[in-house]
Amino acid sequence: MPQTIPATLIPGDGIGPEIVDATLAVLDAVGAPFQWDRQVAGLGGIAAAGDPLPKATLDSIRTTRLALKGPLETPSGSGYRSSNVRLREEFQLYANLRPAHTVIPGGRYDNIDLVIVRENLEGLYIGHEHYVAIDGDPHAVAMATGINTRAGSRRLLEFAFEHAIATGRKKITVVHKANIMKALTGIFLETAQQVYDAKYKGRIQFETIIVDACAMKLVLNPYQFDVVVTTNLFGDILSDLVAGLVGGLGMAPGANIGTDAAIFEAVHGSAPDIAGKGIANPTALILAAAMMLDHVKLHDKAERVRRAVNETLNIDNVRTGDLGGKAGTAAYAQALVKRLG
Repeated sequence: MPQTIPATLIPGDGIGPEIVDATLAVLDAVGAPFQWDRQVAGLGGIAAAGDPLPKATLDSIRTTRLALKGPLETPSGSGYRSSNVRLREEFQLYANLRPAHTVIPGGRYDNIDLVIVRENLEGLYIGHEHYVAIDGDPHAVAMATGINTRAGSRRLLEFAFEHAIATGRKKITVVHKANIMKALTGIFLETAQQVYDAKYKGRIQFETIIVDACAMKLVLNPYQFDVVVTTNLFGDILSDLVAGLVGGLGMAPGANIGTDAAIFEAVHGSAPDIAGKGIANPTALILAAAMMLDHVKLHDKAERVRRAVNETLNIDNVRTGDLGGKAGTAAYAQALVKRLG
């Protein structure tokens, strides 16, 4: 491992700079060797370069092939296209990895330990849409195109099986809607069965389930799941549902993995209503940074970060307001640094 690891840092919008500062303090305390190239995107990209995803940011990630990103603002309904989606497309980050692990006990569920693996580049989520004008109404008809491919499905499924086996998981559940969307999600289901039969049968348990039944069963009894693998839009929805089982999006890290690049992020929004108030919870981004440490094979440092989060929340009882505590962002980060010290 080199003495320093080049990486792109995108502080993001809203609360992004605050939670990024907290995360950098934790990474410094654990001795993470990242050499940061700071760049902008989202509203920051518009302000700096007139583009929510400036060329300099893309060039930086092409060079480092590794990035840590705060939340980026995306307008609803109109305005520019999601910078997150564009980043995934630009760097072919085909696998979205969303672990959900109970850190604070005593909620509706304890001891949750699930992983959602979501296809990241295909399906309805990618936003290939247009309107058709009729009788002077420019928005009379709205249309969206969803495309899933055999190759894209296979690539994601093989990643999911390999990740599950490498991390000691016992079961893969493939989620689909092939009873209704027989072609669009049927190809994913069909490819999953082929991949399992050809390469993974006997190495891990395998099951399939329709997405609406999966959502119900996750709420009724999440312990029946281990690794959930699904298409883009279903994965977006189910990963947020699973985050709700462990305390919400403030506790939910995420990784976008491709063949040649990886971007780690907090998956929650930019929360402009609390930006600058010093009260944001940085846990999701800190746990994403731990995933980033794992990605570069610094597993001991990753585990130290996760242990510090657990001990700060549950032994020191230092928590931000959304977790029932009184600590601000900086005070919470300082408690983590003290634990790591």
